[in-house]
Amino acid sequence: VQLVESGGGLVQPGGSVRLSCVASGSVFEFSSNAMSWLRQTPGKGLEWIASLTADGSYSKYIRFVEGRFTVSTDNAKNALYLQMKNLEVDETATYYCVEGWGKGGTRGPGTRVTVSE
Repeated sequence: VQLVESGGGLVQPGGSVRLSCVASGSVFEFSSNAMSWLRQTPGKGLEWIASLTADGSYSKYIRFVEGRFTVSTDNAKNALYLQMKNLEVDETATYYCVEGWGKGGTRGPGTRVTVSE
């Protein structure tokens, strides 16, 4: 299975964007797997942002994004989301969804978010 991210683009500082993650290639149910979002920048490398339990009942975030980012799933659409608000310039990065809790999962192509005026 390959996880494919989308929804990135150019957003102004303070703006919001919602990223999506869907599975392609084989059957993969987000409701059966803990999932995580990561991001990568040249300066910071690969950074874990958030994780969500398989049943969606518990999520955890890196402190810097708490209160601004929300990870969720839509079982009907079999998709994972990352809602990001009040984005900052240094959050410009390529964002990835991965299976599992933490940053050990296999990354897909990612989606680029550029925060700039």
